[in-house]
Amino acid sequence: MDMRPIGVFDSGLGGLTAVRSLRQILPEENLIYFGDTARVPYGGRARETLLKYARQDVRFLRSFDLKAILVACGTVSTTSLSTLRSENELPIVGVVEPSCQRALTVTKNKRVGIIATLASIRSGAYEAALRRMDPEVEVISRSCPLFVPLVENGRIEPGDVVIETVAREYLEPMRDEGIDTLILGCTHYPLLTKIISHVMGPDVTLVSAGEESAFELKRLLKAEGLRADESRQGEAEFYVSDRVEDFERIASLFLQEDLRHTARRIDIDQY
Repeated sequence: MDMRPIGVFDSGLGGLTAVRSLRQILPEENLIYFGDTARVPYGGRARETLLKYARQDVRFLRSFDLKAILVACGTVSTTSLSTLRSENELPIVGVVEPSCQRALTVTKNKRVGIIATLASIRSGAYEAALRRMDPEVEVISRSCPLFVPLVENGRIEPGDVVIETVAREYLEPMRDEGIDTLILGCTHYPLLTKIISHVMGPDVTLVSAGEESAFELKRLLKAEGLRADESRQGEAEFYVSDRVEDFERIASLFLQEDLRHTARRIDIDQY
């Protein structure tokens, strides 16, 4: 048994989708979550900037005695994961490979869609992983740059005209391409699951990057003998780089618990 916590980071609120999955899949584990809310969104940044941010995020999390890190950010996973792994000796899990493996398991017509940030789509990481696993798969990808800022501002509920209009503009052309599986390649996007499902229709299976990475982390911890005592209930700590009140409000809604006065603000530039 290993009682050290797992570190999780994202550019903002999106990584909460991974936190929710981890709490369901690994309820015994302690979690340290960092949301870089002062610098969200990451999706339009240069690769050098993204690596700088990712290194700072990891250095902050490693100020705790961690046993593993989950990079709950599609943008960092597609641009910086290999570097982070080479610079750190502890296990680091990203979101790309697990999501692609799941998509290929569930697709029936081998037409897989990917929505992600601009940086992730530009990297080609999802497409490369899918084609490496199955050269016959047809991939349709699209960046959705407005999704992250809308999620960060709480525009996530069905009936919100703004997010529904944006979602239709992004997604209807992909639906018309005949995909039967859609990878939500940014961990913010599962917060829009109801809206995305409504646009795509019942014949399209959604694959959550956060959920699949949580399953991958569980497999890794078991293989390495790093699981905590399964009889206990784990706890979570939340840190952000900007206002805690906005984070706590939306996080409380999404995680279905009162997180007011629990998140702490840190100065990420110190790391």
